[in-house]
Amino acid sequence: MGSAEIPFRKEMPFEYGVAQEVAPGVRRIVAENPSAFTHLGTNTYVVGKGEVAVIDPGPMIEEHVDKIRNALAGEAVTHIVVTHTHMDHSPASDWLKELTGAPIVGAYPRPLDGGQTVEAHQEDFAPDEEIDDGDAIEGPGWTLEAVHTPGHMSNHHCYTFKEQNLLFSGDHVMGWNTTIVSPPDGNMREYLDSLRVCLERDEDLYLPGHGPEITDTKPFVRAYLNHRLMREGEIAKCLAEGLATIPEMVRRMYTHLPEKMHGAASRSVLAHMEHMVETGRAECNGSVSANSSFSPGSG
Repeated sequence: MGSAEIPFRKEMPFEYGVAQEVAPGVRRIVAENPSAFTHLGTNTYVVGKGEVAVIDPGPMIEEHVDKIRNALAGEAVTHIVVTHTHMDHSPASDWLKELTGAPIVGAYPRPLDGGQTVEAHQEDFAPDEEIDDGDAIEGPGWTLEAVHTPGHMSNHHCYTFKEQNLLFSGDHVMGWNTTIVSPPDGNMREYLDSLRVCLERDEDLYLPGHGPEITDTKPFVRAYLNHRLMREGEIAKCLAEGLATIPEMVRRMYTHLPEKMHGAASRSVLAHMEHMVETGRAECNGSVSANSSFSPGSG
């Protein structure tokens, strides 16, 4: 299955900074940070009415935080909830906390081995309440339960809105594009396992961190998973044909992408190579890196 067979939907009616009801008890405010990685911008969600949780306040854009504050005039923010700590999702939490006094709820990424860093990560992130799988956050008429979904980032959590049977899916599953998995913090084995976690769940609506909602959730996640497995099949074919480096494989597999996106694609291929070497389906001339040479494995 190719990515074209994932039922992507890029269109989303919205206006920057406007709080729009997208599900019962949920408002969406889109940050004005559009890019090739964020699509139309970061989706900030407000859960509840009167006493509310704000999910992913977004990047350090003062105007966006002002729009959140204006949209919630007369209401109290009780929790600032973070799906993960990439720079387009968590940094504005600090500003919103200053304005509201609400605690920041989220998780730290796992420590990396010496010298390695997490890409595009808010390094000074400091949650007031550290979240873990299954933990609940509650307010009047709403309950959010954390679902640990590492892969895109080690600290990535989705949140189920139990009263409405919907899932805030962050960057784990998005309706407009596939998710980048970038080592060393991003991990393909964990990502595939986290997709399977979603397949075992019953939410019938996903509200992602970028782009429009996903309504046909199980077929969509299955297509996401099949796409990743298809990509590993393509990599195995490249190896069998003597393509030994990640740049060679990217040029072969990503002809549909402009060359400026090949760097991002190579990060996901690197994550696939880590997984394939780990499972014996590829071999590497030393430790796996972006500059390694690979050959077919015996697994």
